[in-house]
Amino acid sequence: MSQLEKVVVTGGAGFIGSNLVDALIEQGKEVHVIDNFSTGRREFLNPKAELHELDLCDESETLGAIVNGADSVYHLAANADVRFGMTDIKRDINQNVIATLRVAQACAENTVKEVIFSSTGAVYGDAVQHPTPETAQFPIQTSLYGVSKTAAEGVLSTFAANGLFHVCAFRFVSVLGHRYMHGHVIDFVRQLHQDPSALTVLGDGSQRKSYMDVKDCVRALVTLRGAQGFEVFNLGADDYCTVRDSVAWITQAMGVEPKISYGIEKRGWVGDNPFTWLDVSKAKNHGWVAEKSISHSVQGTVSWLLENTWALAVQDFRK
Repeated sequence: MSQLEKVVVTGGAGFIGSNLVDALIEQGKEVHVIDNFSTGRREFLNPKAELHELDLCDESETLGAIVNGADSVYHLAANADVRFGMTDIKRDINQNVIATLRVAQACAENTVKEVIFSSTGAVYGDAVQHPTPETAQFPIQTSLYGVSKTAAEGVLSTFAANGLFHVCAFRFVSVLGHRYMHGHVIDFVRQLHQDPSALTVLGDGSQRKSYMDVKDCVRALVTLRGAQGFEVFNLGADDYCTVRDSVAWITQAMGVEPKISYGIEKRGWVGDNPFTWLDVSKAKNHGWVAEKSISHSVQGTVSWLLENTWALAVQDFRK
């Protein structure tokens, strides 16, 4: 009887992580999840996965025994909230850089073959080229989140350059869909669920954003692997929308006609990038393409939130 392939997923009880764990288990993998439940949800955790409840930043915790024997490690655990970077300045560095270094060290010491890393399109800052390719020069960063993910990529690329393991880094746009708990869609749905007559939008609504459904994201994570050295892929829908477009889809899905109040700034918050649109031709050339449109993903997310209104009561994504 052949032994199942062992895979470790950090952040495996989170939004993207839990969807990934489900897919890996469906493929017949032996899946181990590392999560401290700072943002992950126990109800999202697949019962067939083996849970290791610990904090990656806690140096008293030993990661070696968990990753030992794993063919690959998906490192998704991170602080993913850009908004509070300048008010809680250690969070991004600790959870996104120090944690990545600890994972990399454990993988190197236990001969893990490949690390698959969830990076972000925020590494491109206020990009000057749209759609933005993987080869774009990094500009001045606009958020500590972007800085921390850029640094984490640097850590992993150094290990890869020294032949310790291969790395596939995925730079995501914002992800939507089943188990979504953080971002503008839940913010708007929460407001409208409480008061369907009014909606307040940060920024002037002209911000242009690309998005991607979590099912498309997970499909990329499980198919675009097998990197040699250090490989980077942009992931996202090959399109973008404005915040005003998104507002229209959300209000339509909820069947409401609120009075909408927009701000005057081009950015929604400190560190927000007014235009995010990634060139995904490299992923397409490797056989992946986002199958769900942005509008479909937004409205599907609204449907999930309205079916799971408990999620609207979770006011702080980080708790």
